[in-house]
Amino acid sequence: MTRADLLALTPDALAALANRGLVKRAAKDLDAGNAPEVAVAGDGTLTATFADGPVATLPPAVGLEAAACTCAATSTCRHIIGAVLAYQRQGDAPAEPAKDAAPEPAEAFVDWSPGVFDDDALARVFGERALTAARRTLRAGYAARLRRPTGADPVPSADLPTCTVRFLVPDELGYVHTDAAATTRAEMAVLAVWAFRAADERGLTGPDVRLDVGGAAVPAAGSGLEPAVELAVRLLLDGAMHAGPVQATALRRAARDLTARDLHWPAAALQEIAGQLDGYAHRDAAYDPGRFAALLAEVHARHRAAVHEDGSPRSQVLGTDEAAETPLRRVRLAALGCRVGGTAGRRTAEVFLAHPGAGVTLVLPRDWEVPGDAALTGHDLAGRRISGTTLRALATGNVVSETAVRSAGRTVRLPVGRVGRTTVSPLGSAWADLPATLLVRDLAAFDARIAALPPRPIRPRVAAEFVRVVEIAEVRSVGYHPGAQRLEAEVADRSGTTATLSATHAPHSPGALDALAAALEDGPRFVSAEVRRARGRLLLEPLAVLTASGVVVPDLAPGDGETALAAHAGERPDPLTAALDEALAACADAAHRGLLHVTPGTVAAVERAAGALAGIGLRAAAAAVRAFGDALGGDAPHRAADAWLDAQLRLLVTAELR
Repeated sequence: MTRADLLALTPDALAALANRGLVKRAAKDLDAGNAPEVAVAGDGTLTATFADGPVATLPPAVGLEAAACTCAATSTCRHIIGAVLAYQRQGDAPAEPAKDAAPEPAEAFVDWSPGVFDDDALARVFGERALTAARRTLRAGYAARLRRPTGADPVPSADLPTCTVRFLVPDELGYVHTDAAATTRAEMAVLAVWAFRAADERGLTGPDVRLDVGGAAVPAAGSGLEPAVELAVRLLLDGAMHAGPVQATALRRAARDLTARDLHWPAAALQEIAGQLDGYAHRDAAYDPGRFAALLAEVHARHRAAVHEDGSPRSQVLGTDEAAETPLRRVRLAALGCRVGGTAGRRTAEVFLAHPGAGVTLVLPRDWEVPGDAALTGHDLAGRRISGTTLRALATGNVVSETAVRSAGRTVRLPVGRVGRTTVSPLGSAWADLPATLLVRDLAAFDARIAALPPRPIRPRVAAEFVRVVEIAEVRSVGYHPGAQRLEAEVADRSGTTATLSATHAPHSPGALDALAAALEDGPRFVSAEVRRARGRLLLEPLAVLTASGVVVPDLAPGDGETALAAHAGERPDPLTAALDEALAACADAAHRGLLHVTPGTVAAVERAAGALAGIGLRAAAAAVRAFGDALGGDAPHRAADAWLDAQLRLLVTAELR
């Protein structure tokens, strides 16, 4: 009998089920001639007998977790992995090609859906108790993001609110991998299968699908955001300039009400608007008119999308599952660097951690009060203790934790206790081994994936949505813009597709730009960055750079920023970007002042922006901005608010997708 399930296990799949170190060690043992004697019984049970005594037994149709070995290990061991590799190297698997042989074409992936499994099959593998627990979640409803198999990533996966489930072997339930703890693993696997089944039944066959599964039917009329929308309209009419503490209090009260009803994304937007008002009242640099305008538009956009029959799933627009947390089983994370921020009185740090098993990036946040007049730079924070280690160690190492807790918003906690522990080791080559969902080798393909997503104002508010590791084949230019205090570099991938790497000076990380410039001259192989589309191309905001000398985290670097950087030759004029920026600035100024208090100068700026948009061919955007300008001169303030919203959303989406 042939064990097709074992033959289908790739090295990446084995690493997910165990760890990459075990896979490498088992392969090394086999290469050294220490292969076990392998036999397959009539019922499919594989037995591997090793020369030094241990015997590994792998029953059929149950996965590696049900495998047993007579060695002292208490979990999946190198003998079990060695048994799989030894079986694959027998006549049932193709031999490895000679070193000088031409590479054979990649084997076609299997296009299959986990939705093919019925409940009887789920019960046989996971038990009735798991189905009972899953049915409770199904009745309440849950959100899922499904990735179907492709040539680039042949493993179908489901992102659930608090974990990711991957189906490593086609048509086999025994090889389901999830980062959820053992107590909820079976339930999460069942929910993932049901999500694929629901997508199959609805004809949602695209490579990347978002949907709501189960739950009570939602009335077509109303989003539940109506009171929040009214607050946003009132604030738009009054403007940040004329808002007071009463409105900030009302916003926070409305946010708490939305949170109580599990409408977490719009609640977060209201909280952020209240923070913007606080920033303006205290003349804090945290206040940004452009951000204030974008947040007002976001509240309206989520309301519109939630009531639209053909809009995105309500859970994705409103964040109905955001608050949930789930403990992770023993998890391995690869650090992607750190971002330091904050205000005059508080300093924040976000450590970005790649979760290869789930194919997502998690964020570990931390903040500190700034004592007195102390500067408290990123370099000062590098030695601060977090989860039993230092901030620098967390931001530059491999993290193994037995106590990690993941939220639906993709933040992670690493509690320190006596039972579980967290260890940190050097990063090594971990970035090169990341899955395709985290490692970008083709910038053009990644740009296309971003462009296919829903607009930012209605996307889930998850942390580190587009934090990725990007492979760098060439640094083509590096320059500094003194006026903007911004360092920019043009980088290219293997195919020659380019992106702009951009970092702006921040007072709490004065040595960041110097460290980044030095890293870009030291043979950079990879850069971890927040990736977004801007100015018609991909923009990388770097978090860390892996160079020939090691990992560099610019925000934690020493220095006072006094080093003279080579000035850039100058930016090429971009009329399209300039016209969009001018229009967004005019709309932001109107929201800042309030539509009831706009000045003739604001009206003139709106008219000029409409003309500039029309002049470069953006006729729809120009028409929306011109309609807003016309409405400003009337006596119907709510009509002006609707026109402002249409123009603002049109401009935001155009700027994102252009």
